[in-house]
Amino acid sequence: MSGPMTVLGLISGTSMDGIDVAAADLELDGDVVRLAPLGDTSTPYEDSLRKDLEAALPPGQTTVDAVCRLDNRVGQAFAAAATSAMSDFAPETDLVVSHGQTIFHWVDGGQALGSLQVGQPAWISAATGLPVVADLRVADIAAGGHGAPLAGLFDALLLGGTDRARASLNLGGISNITVVGGGVSPVAYDVGPANALIDAAVAHVTRGMASYDADGAIAARGTVHQELLRQLLTEPYYSQPPPKTTGKELFHLPYLLDAAGEIGEVDDDDLVSTATAIAAVTVARACRQHDVDEVIAAGGGVHNPTLMQMLSDELGDIPVRTIEDMGIPSSAKESYFIALIGFLTVHGLAGNLPAATGAAHEVTLGALLPGRDGFQLPDRASTQPTRLEIV
Repeated sequence: MSGPMTVLGLISGTSMDGIDVAAADLELDGDVVRLAPLGDTSTPYEDSLRKDLEAALPPGQTTVDAVCRLDNRVGQAFAAAATSAMSDFAPETDLVVSHGQTIFHWVDGGQALGSLQVGQPAWISAATGLPVVADLRVADIAAGGHGAPLAGLFDALLLGGTDRARASLNLGGISNITVVGGGVSPVAYDVGPANALIDAAVAHVTRGMASYDADGAIAARGTVHQELLRQLLTEPYYSQPPPKTTGKELFHLPYLLDAAGEIGEVDDDDLVSTATAIAAVTVARACRQHDVDEVIAAGGGVHNPTLMQMLSDELGDIPVRTIEDMGIPSSAKESYFIALIGFLTVHGLAGNLPAATGAAHEVTLGALLPGRDGFQLPDRASTQPTRLEIV
């Protein structure tokens, strides 16, 4: 058994609504890795930083100096979030793991060729004095994978080992699923847009007064525009076989408005309702395709009751519950699996799941900044874990 290590995981997802931070005590015991949650929080981006990040995303144009500024500003924001979390609930932190903020995921012809996250980790190391693991995706891409979804390993360790096929669903800016159990190899991929199109539609119809659909209220007032929904469902991405990944470089406001423009005038509330429906319909189709017995959901989308009701309606007799039932807060799952990846990295263990990402083989993920006092790596673990226990 390796000694416990307190690890802080940080990520901002494709919704770009803030920096999620979670702390956990992690330890290895043979082929079991145990995770004890210590606390989690979310720190919103300052309005100016969020607007500048959104402006840098496709189809907008940006410059090298703008990307440099964002890299360091986001790094400073992550550093502030890390030090605040350490003060509040993780004063004995040993290691920080930062995913950063994705601003571009380079996919060409169904093959991932690169992925860019901003959030210079040196600022985190300088502020905390601690070693930092960062740049988590590119090693998997270099091994032929998509660098995503990184949650695949976490999901397989947590939910695998049963004869029931279960789908672990994350409803972030993009929806992604991991299907495990049922006697088949795990499969994981990005399904399509979730909050990415919903948030874009809300910002558009409210003229920027709101950035998300609080309590799903706008979608609930509207009616799904069936013709627009059918048009959106013709997107070629949905018919591509996994492994596959996508992001806001495809699913953005001009994409939605272009589709609506081909239909004719669409009421504001109906636009938001239809953007919500596309998430529910595509996820349900994916789950039925894999004959899942149960869906376990996480991510910001679980707090949108209209989205969750649409999803439940589309799934029919397939039950949906949240990862809260397993001891992980729905909004903190991503930051906890980021902490797990960094913990595996410093123990010399793989952090990817090739069946999920499409990589040719397992790889250790990320790069390590040693921290103010240097860093002595733990002894390399001899066994790749096969099970995750939440304690």
